[in-house]
Amino acid sequence: MKIFITGATGYIGQRLALRLAQQGHKIIALVRNPEKATSCLDHPNISLAKGDLLDINSLKSAIQGCEAVYHLAALASVWHKDPDAFRRLNVEGLKNILDCCIESGIADIVFTSSAGVVGHSDGIQRIAEYTNIDPFLETAYERSKVDAELLLIDYCKKGIRGIIVNPSRVYGPGILSESNGVTRLINLYINGKWHILPGNGHSIGNYVFIEDVVDGHILAMEKAKPGERYLLGGENFSFRDFFLLIDQLTGTRHWLFPFPLSVMLLISKLDLFLAESTGRQPLITPPFVRKYHKHWLLSSDKAETELGYTITPLVTGLQKTIKWLKETDKN
Repeated sequence: MKIFITGATGYIGQRLALRLAQQGHKIIALVRNPEKATSCLDHPNISLAKGDLLDINSLKSAIQGCEAVYHLAALASVWHKDPDAFRRLNVEGLKNILDCCIESGIADIVFTSSAGVVGHSDGIQRIAEYTNIDPFLETAYERSKVDAELLLIDYCKKGIRGIIVNPSRVYGPGILSESNGVTRLINLYINGKWHILPGNGHSIGNYVFIEDVVDGHILAMEKAKPGERYLLGGENFSFRDFFLLIDQLTGTRHWLFPFPLSVMLLISKLDLFLAESTGRQPLITPPFVRKYHKHWLLSSDKAETELGYTITPLVTGLQKTIKWLKETDKN
């Protein structure tokens, strides 16, 4: 099968493109800079097409002859100097892809959203795809993803078999980019360069191994119902237990210092002020600080039941990730 992929130079996209190429599919990867993308997408079954989500002519040219689409490209930053950039890239970019699909006769598209759009939990009950009817969303990124999901569902009325997948906090081997922030955090921690424990460390998040997310995308293309949302998650762990498990696996102990919400908010506000004054990217913003102080217990029961999705235990995924990080540091 000839498959079109956007976001193939990103963390999930690269792993997905390589997996599909290894399975014998012909991949057309949309990239802004083919020269830079060559090294991370080096496979005989992967061809690079120069283009941009907002350049519809380049999309039309690149997508010709393809039979299915995985749309992963997005603006997923913690901040952008132009607040409208999230809507423009994440919503209008998807619309351009969908219009090209209709024009080219392509029905099947898997859209990568975020587990953040389903809202936080109470710390006891797990959240499923539609537990929260109208969740409060902290960030412009999450709000743009919801708008994109609604757009995709609307296009299902036009003959598109649109499927939504929502990964949680992804970690594992791969590109150490901003979208692979959890693995970067693990790397800092095992090297003694991270000592911050958000709040009291009891906030719970959901951590999913990268290979499970790749599996989930492929299973969604094969089996999912059009217009449906599927949470691709892993295990629910508090910050404190997450770091403690890393200590157990590495046989070391790194001290962590609790940072109250008020302190982290103050630091993030100062960082945001500097970003807005200088244009440089902040490390974190107040909405993300508030987000990570909440509980995010998730359920992937729907994906497991309808798609055959399986979850790698956190201990197993962390073992593989730590081994990969140590091997990478040696090279």
